[in-house]
Amino acid sequence: MRAVIQLCLVLMMLLLSACDPFSQPDSMMKTYTERLARVLELENQTSQLIEVQTLPRMRDRRIDIEQIKINMLDFLSLYGCQLQVVVGERNSAMGRVMTPLNDLRYQLEFIEKARQCLPKIEQQELKSQLQQAIEQKHDALPHYFWNAIWADEPMAELMSQSGGFYQQDDGHISPATLKADLKHAREILQTLQSGSLAPELKKMGEIQQRWVFDHSGGQLINSIRLLITRLNDASDMLEQKVTGKPPCYMNKPNPRAERVKGVFFNVYIARVQPYISHVSRAGEQVFSGLSALIELQKPDMPASFQPYYQRVLDMNNHGSLWYQFDQSVMRHTKSWQKLLRQCGMQPMAG
Repeated sequence: MRAVIQLCLVLMMLLLSACDPFSQPDSMMKTYTERLARVLELENQTSQLIEVQTLPRMRDRRIDIEQIKINMLDFLSLYGCQLQVVVGERNSAMGRVMTPLNDLRYQLEFIEKARQCLPKIEQQELKSQLQQAIEQKHDALPHYFWNAIWADEPMAELMSQSGGFYQQDDGHISPATLKADLKHAREILQTLQSGSLAPELKKMGEIQQRWVFDHSGGQLINSIRLLITRLNDASDMLEQKVTGKPPCYMNKPNPRAERVKGVFFNVYIARVQPYISHVSRAGEQVFSGLSALIELQKPDMPASFQPYYQRVLDMNNHGSLWYQFDQSVMRHTKSWQKLLRQCGMQPMAG
């Protein structure tokens, strides 16, 4: 009986949610533009959501790194060195399907064990060969780290745009946690760049496990696309009214102006603006972390990744999604100010 009651409550909540036009971001913005068009006595013409590049394919995100091979007979002569065990694990069935993060871990272990092995090698040719391998692998560590972050499934899931829109309390990782995750990734990279071979990779593995089940980055992109497009649609209507037939006679409020004011306070201020602020705050935390990380990696960034970086990740680029978002919010604020001022109503601050 209790299970039946619980099921009924869940169904009632779903039904109420379906009937509430403000329960989902897309239906909220649709309702906003529809009501605004109605009170302004204009046709509601909604635009297609702006196009935003998705995360490039795996092969376009990955840096191809030249593999260093030591002659097998020479390798067998390293008996007694731990390096032989490390390389043997790499050549096992499991070793051949390492994740990029485990590949980075392997490279660090190879360098460490190879350095320990060098003094024990008597063959000068093999010693020089191993020294060269150490140097090449050390120089390539930033590339291995790039692949560990950007060319693996956890980042693809985090930035996937298949998870709908960003909503508060939707079960995703908090923006503050994601920002801390990305700060930890930066610290690992800075450790590698300093020449140290002892970064904390265990925690990075735990972080990536969280990313696999989260789509916050992609959801934020979806929400910003939605807000840019619908705010511009609404601004078009407001500006059309301001430049056309004035909504008020001699700058004095009238019943129609009061209805416009009702949409402003009851829909825009009460519903839309809080969502804009929520997305803006979350986006600032998450994407400032992504942007700061990739700034350290720009020398290693593949050319095929640069358009995505400039359009989506670089918050300081005037051609980016974030610049468009700021511009659309400012334009909408000014459009409302002009309309309310025409009717002698107190415009909002901004």
